[in-house]
Amino acid sequence: MSINHPNDCLPSEITPRELFEQRRKFLKYSISSGLGLALPWAGMANAASEAVAEPRIKIPGVRPSTYSTTEKPNKYEHITTYNNFYEFGTEKTDPAERASRMRIRPWTVTIEGLVKKPKLIGIDDIMKLAPLEERIYRLRCVEGWSMVIPWVGYPLSALLKQVEPLGSAKYVQFESSYQPDTMEGGGIFGRPVLNWPYVEGLRLDEAMHPLTIVGVGLYGELLQKQNGAPVRVVVPWKYGFKSAKSIVKIRFVEQEPPTSWNRANSREYGFYSNVNPEVDHPRWSQATERRLGELLKRKTLMFNGYGEQVASMYKGMDLRKYY
Repeated sequence: MSINHPNDCLPSEITPRELFEQRRKFLKYSISSGLGLALPWAGMANAASEAVAEPRIKIPGVRPSTYSTTEKPNKYEHITTYNNFYEFGTEKTDPAERASRMRIRPWTVTIEGLVKKPKLIGIDDIMKLAPLEERIYRLRCVEGWSMVIPWVGYPLSALLKQVEPLGSAKYVQFESSYQPDTMEGGGIFGRPVLNWPYVEGLRLDEAMHPLTIVGVGLYGELLQKQNGAPVRVVVPWKYGFKSAKSIVKIRFVEQEPPTSWNRANSREYGFYSNVNPEVDHPRWSQATERRLGELLKRKTLMFNGYGEQVASMYKGMDLRKYY
C-alpha cells in the first residue's frame, strides 16, 4: 500500500487487516472444534448464509477442454464464499456478503493502445466471440491457500486478436471496474489498501498463451459477482492476484505497465508473480499450500503445475530476480 507519511512504519511491516481479523476467526474455530488448527475455510458456512443470493444462470453449449486438470474441483461454496476482492473489503468473506451491490449491466470493455483497430465491446458480444469451454484449473493464492476451479471461458488471444496489436506492443494492461458507490474499497487503519482502480499486466506472449483465458463463468454458470463478474482474466500458472476481475479496459503498451500490488509494495509483489515454491514471500514460505477443504498441506508445484506448457517463456530468466 502507498503510505506517504515519513514517520509511519513500512507497508511490509504492517500485518494486513484480513490476516489479523481472520486469525480471530481461526482461533474461534480451533477452540470450538478441538483441532487446535487454523483452517483457511473456517467461517465459510457463515459467509454463505450471510451472502445475498445471486441468480445462478446456466450457460448453454459449454464444451469440455483438453487443457483441464484431472483434479477434483473444489465445492461451489468454497469458490463463491472465500475470495480476494479488496474492492469489497479485506476479509475473505466480504465479497460474498457485499458484492451483490455491484452493477454488471450494461457492461463494456474498451480495448485500446498500440492496436490497429481499437474496440469497445459489450459483454454479450464477448460471450459469443469464441466457443466456450469448461477449463478446470488450479488456483494458487499468494497467502498459501489453493483451489481447483471449473472456469468457463475461451483463450484470451481470441479477444485480443480482434484489435490487431501493433508490432511495438510488448505488454497488456488490464483495468478493473471501480464503483465507489457499490464497493467498500477496503482499508487498513483508515487508509485505502490500494489505489483504485485495480490494474494488472502481462507480457504479450503470456496474454496470448493458450492457457490464459477470458473467464465468464464457473461450474457451467455465469460468474458470480464476488468471482469477478461479468468478465475476468484467468492465468493459472501465476498467483491469483494476477488474474484481474471485472475488467473494463485492456491496453496494449510498449513498456512494462504498473500493476496495483507491485506499485503498492514492490518488495513483496513482483510483476511476473509466477507460482514458484523456491522464492519465498518476504513474510512466509511459498513451498507448501493448503487446498481448501483439506486438512494437511501439500507441496506447491512450480508454475502451479503448468511448467511443461509455460516454462519455455522464461528460459534464461533469473526467476528470483524476476519474481
